Amino acid sequence: MAKTILLIDDSDFILESTSTLLEFAGYKTVTADNGQTGIEKAKEINPDLIICDVSMPGISGFDVIVAIREDPATRQIPFIFLTAFTEKQKMREGIEKGADDYLTKPFTKKELIAAVETQWKKDQRIVEKIQGEVESVGKNLNYALPHEFRTPISLLKGCVNELKNNIDVLDKTDILAECDQMIDITNRLERIIDNFLMFTTLENNSKSPSIITEMRKAKTDEPIITINDLVESIGIKYERTADIEIKETVFDISIAMVSELFHRLINELIDNAFKFSQKGEKIIINTAIVNGFYSVSILDEGIGITSEQLKSIATAFVQFDRDKNEQQGVGLGLTIARKIVELHGGKFEITNEHDAGLKGILVKFTIPLAK
Repeated sequence: MAKTILLIDDSDFILESTSTLLEFAGYKTVTADNGQTGIEKAKEINPDLIICDVSMPGISGFDVIVAIREDPATRQIPFIFLTAFTEKQKMREGIEKGADDYLTKPFTKKELIAAVETQWKKDQRIVEKIQGEVESVGKNLNYALPHEFRTPISLLKGCVNELKNNIDVLDKTDILAECDQMIDITNRLERIIDNFLMFTTLENNSKSPSIITEMRKAKTDEPIITINDLVESIGIKYERTADIEIKETVFDISIAMVSELFHRLINELIDNAFKFSQKGEKIIINTAIVNGFYSVSILDEGIGITSEQLKSIATAFVQFDRDKNEQQGVGLGLTIARKIVELHGGKFEITNEHDAGLKGILVKFTIPLAK
């Protein structure tokens, strides 16, 4: 299949002549005669390459590349600037903003095709880099998963041996207690496997602009209902319903995220707030609408985390003070939550409130409202 190149320029002559040259070379072209249209088409078609003029009225080429690089769905698209000879000094700024190359007008067919083909070679290097990252994740899995499975499996074997060796002397109450413990252990194993599968799925999705685009077309109506339901069920699980306070709520909205992922996101964050706090310490939730985004903040008054631990959140399979806090799982909860938010074009922030002389951790994220 022919690669698609998006051309953005306010000059009809440049659009027509450049697209003709590229189509003769076997490429499919899509054109936009202004920056705003160019941004919209880039998000709509996910082209293999963008060629964009620097100087355009209204939204300039610099504005275009900033918008392209800020969106995970278009961030990896190769980008070439077109510039007049007198504007060559601007190219340092263009490269700093994320351009991959630039062509000085007027250019020849040979120069145009050479610049385009250079980007395909860079693309191959990016693929090789991603493969290296996947291999790195695999190495982490090889280290983390056996360790995480070993403890619950040992506990499970212990319960089975206890039943087997003492079946003649155990009464019904003892047997039921052992069964309950085995159910807890299998639930723990199930969560480890589920987190691993969710993490790998999100990692794979993050490499595909087309999947990201499809994810953002989904929507969840009345997200506060999901929050209320999870607050109640998780509060009951920890026997701490009195510790939860929802201060500000927003109704009659829809957000651009499938309901299953929003449920997973909220579940991870609220459950995490309980894990890092104790009975009697408050968990406070606020929601709001800010500049077209649904904003949610979750504050717990628990143990907090250090500045170094905050930096480690970007890395999967990291757990904090495990020997002190008896955490379970492969440390993916916060990483999964952050990944879900960023794949949908939102922002995810964690603040250690201890740094401000307060207690606990403040988690805040935003999700775009559904169109």
